[in-house]
Amino acid sequence: MFELLKTIDSPSDLRRLHPTALGPLADELRAYILHSVASTGGHLSANLGTVELAIALHYVFDTPDDRIVWDVGHQTYAHKILTGRREAMSSIRQLGGISGFPRRSESSYDAFGTAHSSTSISAALGMALAACNKKEVRHCVAVIGDGALSGGMAYEALNNAGGHKDLPLLVVLNDNDMSISPSVGALRQHLVELALDRKEVQHKGIIPSVNLFKSLGFNYIGPIDGHNLCELLPVLQSLKDLRGPQLLHIVTEKGHGYSPAAADPIQYHGPGKFNPIEGILPSVSINQTYTQVFSEWLCDEAERDPRVVAITPAMREGSGLVAFEQRFPERYFDVGIAEQHALTFAAGLACEGLRPVVAIYSTFLQRAYDQLIHDIAIQNLPVVFAIDRAGIVGADGATHTGAFDIAYLRCVPNLTVMAPGDENECRQMLHTALLHDGPAIVRYPRGVGSGQVRQPQLTRLPLGKGEIRRISGQTTGCRVAILAFGSMLLPALEAAEALDASLANMRFIKPLDGALIEQLAGSHDVLVILEEGCVMGGVGSACLEHLITTGLSRPVLQLGFADQFIEHGTSEQLLAASGLDVAGIIASIQGFLTERSYSLIETPPPSSSLHARA
Repeated sequence: MFELLKTIDSPSDLRRLHPTALGPLADELRAYILHSVASTGGHLSANLGTVELAIALHYVFDTPDDRIVWDVGHQTYAHKILTGRREAMSSIRQLGGISGFPRRSESSYDAFGTAHSSTSISAALGMALAACNKKEVRHCVAVIGDGALSGGMAYEALNNAGGHKDLPLLVVLNDNDMSISPSVGALRQHLVELALDRKEVQHKGIIPSVNLFKSLGFNYIGPIDGHNLCELLPVLQSLKDLRGPQLLHIVTEKGHGYSPAAADPIQYHGPGKFNPIEGILPSVSINQTYTQVFSEWLCDEAERDPRVVAITPAMREGSGLVAFEQRFPERYFDVGIAEQHALTFAAGLACEGLRPVVAIYSTFLQRAYDQLIHDIAIQNLPVVFAIDRAGIVGADGATHTGAFDIAYLRCVPNLTVMAPGDENECRQMLHTALLHDGPAIVRYPRGVGSGQVRQPQLTRLPLGKGEIRRISGQTTGCRVAILAFGSMLLPALEAAEALDASLANMRFIKPLDGALIEQLAGSHDVLVILEEGCVMGGVGSACLEHLITTGLSRPVLQLGFADQFIEHGTSEQLLAASGLDVAGIIASIQGFLTERSYSLIETPPPSSSLHARA
């Protein structure tokens, strides 16, 4: 099995094959990807669609001297296998294993690290111009999907590149009619028209309509069948010999070669482990995910309030908007992979009296920070942000971890930022955000909740007020109070029980419950602040700022993410590695007390130290 593929340890091995061997190699490579992803979980549909393209690019171009930049990166498994990482695929997206995305530190063949969308043309353009400036002869190739081409950054790069007439740049437009959700917008229709134009020219000699890419200064070729190596190889070879910006439009199929994935590329976009013969079976979970809680809440609110509309930047399924689109199609807006546009679009809707809800991942909100500040916060517009995947995300690793939203949100005036400790609190916070007369944010983690019963009724929470969940029974010794934010509430409860510590569910990141902090500082000797976010600039810093402002002096232990990027692995592994599981929290608190000769049963000496630990 995989006898031909086993002979390929690098693209130089690939280039020694006769062209007639490439078709059988593609069959083996596609089967290997299916076998690998079924065994480990990972991205499947997109990778099955780029097998022939990966073979053709490495066969025609002299990689790694020639640069290939893959947009987004979840379409690079064939590329990884052909570039010496075949055996390492068994560890992909696992702790200590290879990344599911291109990573420069992992291989010289990974010319550029990618995992967010619409960056490939910009990066490849920079590489091409660098080659020109350094008088080096090399080709630079950007592979971008039609979904990623909906991102504004891609247009900026196309516009910039089109002005350079002697540039060694090739853009391969991988047109599969999909991003993760189906592609949307006028560009999608334009690509369909280009395909129809080609047929009309071939059959009737009709002059084609306006071509966007030609208008931007590119030599446009296509569309051609991206699975037909007999067509793909000679076209790439001819384009390699041309100077100036080139654009090759290929048409591929997500899930190609595996009928369940081809029939349902969304379900097979990023599956867990599964049996390829049976396909993906329905999952059974007792508890709802936070995404499902959001989905139900949004539909409930939309039933009550016709002003409620929903916006997603091409993440309908991941953000939980499938049910909303089905029930309220005229109030659902997928704007494509265009986070900046999504926010300013929401601002425009809010200006006219609607109540927009933007469903977005923490890591993707980073891409629209200026719009958040300039177009929404400054104008104090009532836009609700449902921030999914806040904190650890697991196998997607550093590029998708929601580590920074607390730090980059809490410094912006007019924002209200909430973090629920359980599913029901998430529901009530979303309702509170919708009723708030200004921009309001609810950040919640990936995955299932703790099984809390969700109240059907919706209750507005008092703004900026936390709650005491446990009072220490100690009357002597060092009294510890834990201030838990959001997803840290559950492990904090267990840690507080083990240590007989007091515990507050802080609820609000902004406005902070200063009165509760002062109360706990006045009645306890040590404060412990827990957040699933970066310690630097996080909500722990906000608590310290408040203590300093009020003149209160207490030893403070901050627990969160250290000043480093979070690698890929399971959520449980990564939380443990960050010291944010129950055992890690207990150990950190005990270590902190021991360092200062504190005891939970002895009165500690006076101290005014502040201590941060990640």
